[in-house]
Amino acid sequence: MAISINGKELSEATINAEMNLAKSAGHPDDEHLRDSAIQELILRQLMLGQAEKLGIKADGDDEIIGALLDQEVHVEMANEAECRAFYEQNPASFQQGESASASHILFSLENGAVESLVKAKAEGILAQVKANPMHFAALAKDHSTCPSGQEGGALGQFGRGQMVPEFENAVFSTAPGEIAPELVETQFGYHIIQVTDRQGGEPVAFDDVKERLQEFLSEMAGRKANHAYIATLLAAAKIDDYTFPAFD
Repeated sequence: MAISINGKELSEATINAEMNLAKSAGHPDDEHLRDSAIQELILRQLMLGQAEKLGIKADGDDEIIGALLDQEVHVEMANEAECRAFYEQNPASFQQGESASASHILFSLENGAVESLVKAKAEGILAQVKANPMHFAALAKDHSTCPSGQEGGALGQFGRGQMVPEFENAVFSTAPGEIAPELVETQFGYHIIQVTDRQGGEPVAFDDVKERLQEFLSEMAGRKANHAYIATLLAAAKIDDYTFPAFD
């Protein structure tokens, strides 16, 4: 029996095409590939179907999905109280003159990459890195989409404010010699981070970081709201012949 989403069949040809696209983008051809492809197709079909119901049109599927989320998901900019609370709860993230040296393995979300497949691949490589940290440089050369991959992922030394907030927060909350325990998602994709050195600094005043912190918290809230909206579409959907895993 074929998989169907709200009465629309998801053909084997479509699934195979999605799997081939994922493999061409570097996703390992393992036991998770088919599930990842099916899940991505289901979510896209749900969003495109909802956009059709609402009369949303654009030049391509990605543009339609973007327009749907822009129309249906509304997030307020983080206010000063929220920014100050985050600032006070994360003092280690706001140090002036603090520097670090780190390496990373980047899994890019550019050039039409399918996010769920990219994340699945990144999680697989993170498990390998955690099991064998000494293999970090070799895995970076094999898998990183950043030019630094050819240098084993090494980014050299950098200070506060030189990296995007999500990356910076992970680096400056990870001890030297350690691997950040989770994937770090930024506008560039998913990162596996290894911190090689840290140098201390002085606290930065709240007013000096408030604007950047507001942008960071608002972006995180937007991603969370998008995820919650997609979860509502999934919860309301009738999916036959496939059990979608928990969408937390």
